[in-house]
Amino acid sequence: MLQSGEWAYTEKLKEHFESPKNVLQGNDTSAFDGVGMEGNLQCGDQMMVAIKVDKESEKITDCQWKTYGCASAIASTSILSEMVKGMTLDQAFNISPKEVAKELGGLPENKIHCSVLGDKALRAAINDYFIRNGMSDRVQKVQARTVCQCMNVTDHDIEEAVLEGARTFYELQEHTKISTVCGQCREDAENELQKYIHLHFGS
Repeated sequence: MLQSGEWAYTEKLKEHFESPKNVLQGNDTSAFDGVGMEGNLQCGDQMMVAIKVDKESEKITDCQWKTYGCASAIASTSILSEMVKGMTLDQAFNISPKEVAKELGGLPENKIHCSVLGDKALRAAINDYFIRNGMSDRVQKVQARTVCQCMNVTDHDIEEAVLEGARTFYELQEHTKISTVCGQCREDAENELQKYIHLHFGS
């Protein structure tokens, strides 16, 4: 347990939490070229990211954001907004939560799920830019795949469970109720579990 005056996170995360960069002032996003929203206030955090893009080079010239979230969500998106400036849209679209966490000097495992909102909202903003500029063929949407037909559990649900702390198959079952009826999906579910553990927490 932390003692009075102790800080659970890195100094860099503390800096970006206490003095976040590129926070959107007000609600007017009309000056931006793409806007993305992720999350749901009914369930927890919500994130909005707005970008400006140089159309000739397709590089991001500005990235601002607004969130209702915890210290990890705020700090992660603050540093993300700095990282993507000067990146092409394709480079920014493929930035990973692991890269963001590394730039912050690391995050506690139980807070990694807070950090993914920023990059998801960024990808939504990039897709919005493509749609606005008649490039719908470049929109990238990740479709959920149903792993457990009986309980209607998707690979996205498994990823979310991993981000919330599931590391074993039984912990995954506690989060999702996967493979609790016929059990035929267990091997597939375990493969997906390991995939997302490696993606978000592997070296």
